[in-house]
Formats: sequence, structure tokens, C-alpha cells
Amino acid sequence: MKQYKTIERDLSWMYFNHRILEEARRKDVPVLERLCFLGIYSNNLDEFFRVRVANINRMVMYKPETHQPKKTEIVEIEKAKKLQKQINKLNAQYSKEFGEAVEEVEKALLKEHIVIIDETQIDDSQRAFVRDFYRKNILGRALPLWIDSIKQFDKEADDTIYFIVKMYKGNQKPQYAILPLPVESCGRWVIVPAPAGGEGPKTTYVMYLDDIIRTCLPYFFPGLQYDSYEAYSFKFTRDAELEIDNDLNSGFMQKIANGIKSRKAGIPLRLVYDERMPEGMLRRIKQRLNGNGRLDTAVAGGKYQNHRDMMKFPNCGREDLKYPKWQPILPAEFCGKESLFEAIRHKDLFLHVPYHSFNGYIRLLNEAAINPNVRSIKTTLYRLAKDSKVIRALISAAQNGKKVTVVIELLARFDEASNIRWSKKMQDAGVNVVFGVEGLKVHSKITHISSNKGAGIACISTGNFHEGNATAYTDLLMFTSNRNLTSKVEKVFKFIEKPYSIQNFGELLVSPNDMKRRFLSLIDTEIRNHLAGKPAYIKVKVNHITEPMIVNKIYDAARSGVKVEMLVRGNCALVDNDDFNGNLRVVGIIDRYLEHARIFCFCAGGEEKVFIGSADWMPRNLDYRVEVVTPVYDAAIKAECLRIVDYGLHDNRQGRVVIGKPRSGAEDTLPFRSQEELYKYYSGIQTSNVSH
Repeated sequence: MKQYKTIERDLSWMYFNHRILEEARRKDVPVLERLCFLGIYSNNLDEFFRVRVANINRMVMYKPETHQPKKTEIVEIEKAKKLQKQINKLNAQYSKEFGEAVEEVEKALLKEHIVIIDETQIDDSQRAFVRDFYRKNILGRALPLWIDSIKQFDKEADDTIYFIVKMYKGNQKPQYAILPLPVESCGRWVIVPAPAGGEGPKTTYVMYLDDIIRTCLPYFFPGLQYDSYEAYSFKFTRDAELEIDNDLNSGFMQKIANGIKSRKAGIPLRLVYDERMPEGMLRRIKQRLNGNGRLDTAVAGGKYQNHRDMMKFPNCGREDLKYPKWQPILPAEFCGKESLFEAIRHKDLFLHVPYHSFNGYIRLLNEAAINPNVRSIKTTLYRLAKDSKVIRALISAAQNGKKVTVVIELLARFDEASNIRWSKKMQDAGVNVVFGVEGLKVHSKITHISSNKGAGIACISTGNFHEGNATAYTDLLMFTSNRNLTSKVEKVFKFIEKPYSIQNFGELLVSPNDMKRRFLSLIDTEIRNHLAGKPAYIKVKVNHITEPMIVNKIYDAARSGVKVEMLVRGNCALVDNDDFNGNLRVVGIIDRYLEHARIFCFCAGGEEKVFIGSADWMPRNLDYRVEVVTPVYDAAIKAECLRIVDYGLHDNRQGRVVIGKPRSGAEDTLPFRSQEELYKYYSGIQTSNVSH
């Protein structure tokens, strides 16, 4: 069988993140939103280095202690070295583009009379304001450490910006200190008054917290009377815990994991520093980040680090420089005083957040908490909002005598501390908290409510039950009383509570049990139908596709003549080939909301099968996590799912064609932005040129 090319997952991710950077450079995007995209790009890159690049570097550095490297291990090491070079090359290229994008956005802000100034550009009146700000907000929140007292950065947080400060006094030897910036408590941005006597159009002046602190450096060293100060910023990224469930060789990664158990996790990995920093100061930092002064990556950057804080740039009273507000809509079924349970028992319901309000789900939990007929509530939680209405409702239900079980994933990356804190609060309130399955992340998004009267209710979602995410991520929530589904959702909870027990999940697709096999079977059916002259197509919306067997089966379908159209936001291993005859088309959408819903549509000979759920087409989702994908039976919801996918495939404003060609039909000549058209549709403003 002919082997077709694929793109390595991490290179594909770099290309995806670059599309976000491209969005920040678009002049038709409101300027404050362009700043936000720059912040998203930077934040994504930090996480990528902490997790993915950490794994690659471990492979490069792997040296078995008990034997010479085997041939297979040498092959994996060489592959990792090649990948490392490719990533570093792309990162250097994109870093240059990022710097250019920042300059472009700052110029655009200037045209709107928003000026970012530094410590060299303030007058005496502004300097007085800055000093007062220090006394009221910064004093006591940031304390310097003499660099000679730091042997190694092993306790310092890697999500912090630091200054290395050099102080002079006469002819004495200069002193060095490390100063963390208190961004968490003070914010990154400070609006300062206009200079004295300023005239002309009203201008807003904004300073980085960095420059506020530079102005006030003498106040951090009271009584020491230094003559002058120099301060240069830097940040470092530690690797996260080793991720086994990835696209790298799992067996080889397990050997590495076993070999580093005795080592301190999270060694510094990547250093980004002010390119103006003198070599002697840079050397002192490197020595304390890694004992031999060497790092996997050291990148000379600009004056400022942690550009993710651009996501929190103040709006300066200029809402006109942001996207127009789209108020979430609450469908009529979720608005009245009538029982939502009865509405769901009458007909399956769905929400498409953030177009629809997440309060619809909160309404369901609130009703469950007080309904005397409700016997139990079970739900999975992966990431939690700071002030979670979901947890408040669950605690209320427990206090009202309901049996409440919450499966919480303690290993949700970078949210571990928050999840542990909420777990304790729920346990104190009488909630039965289950901490997932050993060896498997619980990534499914499901809720089950049982009742003494009437059918039980289940909610199956494509995204987290998280109020914050639901304002920024597009996700689907389906509410059903269909016993074929609710009874199987309940079995998923039994599986989680008694791991690896034998369960029949019926019509649900559940990983790691049989989800991959069933997806492959669905694709095979489309191939057979097409070859038999029956209608056949595949339309899929996922975040990522990298699973080798799925990728190869998609190639088989396209080569066989099945029309395969996909919306893929992030990692995409697929590569076009002449053998596919234009049958494979992939579009990636970058817009105001992060595309997150997973929808799977198959023609099935004209009967159209539609599924939604939590799983992407990646090894980690199909082999290493508990995921749930449900069939959609309600004709109206099925039509809505198809609409969402079709709108995305028609998007010629925010959709970037990754594979294939732009559509060229008559209806594709008009500008079409899928997220805007969906919001208009849900608002009852029917202006779209895509018919359904």
C-alpha cells in the first residue's frame, strides 16, 4: 500500500500558532483585539515549550545508564534532534515576525491616541504619580534577592518576569540583585495621567509595570544609596511533567520517564532575555538556571517579556477598538419558570456557547439541586472557574440531601492547584469527589441526573463545564432523556469509579474502549458506500487530527473518491496528494472565539449520522483518556450541527484553507464570516447566504 506523507504534530502546531500571529497583523481586526491575539500567541508558545519541547529535549538528551543505546533508540534520538532544529528555526523566524507585529500594533494604537510610554518619556508630574503608585500598590509586594545568595533557580516561579539589577556606588565593585515583578497583584499595565500642559486630542498614556518599577528602583534598596542602577528583564520556562500520551514513540518515552524519576522535575528549559543585557549579567543568570551555564534554548528578545499580558491590555475607554459585543442568547426553553427537566423529557435540547448562554446549564443544575424528585447528580469536571457557579450548585445539591458525585481531573495541566482547592471545598460539603482513573485522564464532559419520578437526564458536552471558557470557546452541550444514552452515560461513571471494569456503552463511543475502532468503521462505511455508487461524504470539525490510523483511513477515503471536508483548528498531520483528486479539504478558523466543538458527520448512504463529544482525533484522546462521543438523534439538533460545520467550511474571511482550494460556487463570492453568521442566525437575523 502506498505510504502518504504526514506533518509532524509539533511542526503542525507551530504553523497553527503562526496563523494566530497572522491574525494580529491584519489591519481589518480592531487594534485592541490585535493586541489580544499577540498575547494568545505568546501564551500558547510558553505552554508549547513547557510541555512538547520538554519531551523532545528529553529524547535528545537520553542516555541509558545500563546499556549502549539500541538501534531503535538511536533512530528516535535522531528524529528528535531533527525536530528540535526545525522547531528552533521556525521559532527564530516567528520571533522576528512577532517583534514586527508589536511595532505595527503600537503604531496603530498611536493613531488612536493611545501611547505606550516608558520611564524615559515621563515628565515630573507623571514621575510623581508613578512614585505614588509604587507606595500605594507595589511597596512590600516585590522584594529583591542578592544574586550571590541564589545558588540555583529551583524555587523561583517560572511564570514570573524578573529583573536582574546592577547597582553602582563610586569605585566599589557593582552589586547584583534579582527582582520579581508583582504582576499578579499589581497588573501589567498602568494608565498614567497626561503630561503637564498637554494639549491637542485627548490621549491615553499607558506604562508597563516594568517601567514603573524601573523608575522606582532606588526605593527597593532603601538606605544603600547607590549612585546608579541598570535593570534588564528575563523570564524562564520550566518543563512540565512528562507527557506520555503523545505522538512521540510511547515506549521510548516511558523509558525516559523511568530514567528521570529520581531527578527534580521541571528543570529550567528556555530562557528569554533582554537583548541589551550585558554578557556578564546574562552569564550570571544562566549559571543559576542550569549549573553548567547551558540551556536548551536561550532567546534574545526585547525589553519586555511575558507578552501574554497583552491579553489584559486596558481598553482605555475605547470599546470601539474591540469587537462589537455579542450578548449571549438564552433559548426560550431555558428561560421560563417551567421545569427544564420536563422540557428535556419532551425533546432533546442543545446549547452552542458562547452564542448561547452557559446559564442554561447552570439552570439545569440549580433545578436539580432543589427538585425533591432528584436522587443523584454525577458530573465530570476538568477545569474550573475561579468563582464557579457549577460548584456552588453542586454543593447546594449535596446540602439538600442529593447524592452528588464529581469526577475531577487533578492532572488538568496548569490547573492542578485550582482543582485541588475546589475538591477540598466540595468534600467539606459532602460531595463524593472521585479523582479520575489511574493511568488515564478523564477528559469526557458528561453530567447525569437520576430521578425518582420520570426519566433521568444526561448532558454531553464538547467542552468543559466552565463559565469562563463558555464565554470564549465555541462548544456544544446536548441535553437528553433518551434512555439509550442516559443509561450508558451512567455506565461511564461506573467505569470511572471502578476502572477497567467491563462495560457495554451501547451507542456511545467511549475511549479508550472502542471509540477509535468505531470511527474507523464509520469511515470504512463511507468508502464502501461510495464504491457501491451510494451517497458518501465525511464532514468533521475537530481541534486536532494526528492519530496515525485515523489519518491513514482519511487518506484511504479521499483516494477512493469520498469527499472529505474538515475544520481543524490546530494540529493537522494531513498532507494533500494528487491521488486524492481534490477530495480532501481542510480549513482552519481563527476568529474572536476559539473554535473548540467536536462534530463528526457521516453521510451513511443518505441517512446522515452525526456525533458530538469531547475527543479529538489524537492518540492521547483515543488511547490514553476517558472520552465520550454521543450520536445525535434529534433531527433539529442534527441539522444545527451540520449548519455549524457547513458555515465553517464556507468561511472566506476567517477560514484559512490548509489543504485544498477555496470554494468557488456562486454563494462563495460574497464575504462570509462563520462566527458572525452563526450569531446572526441564533439572534433571528437571517442574512446568511448559506442555505439550510
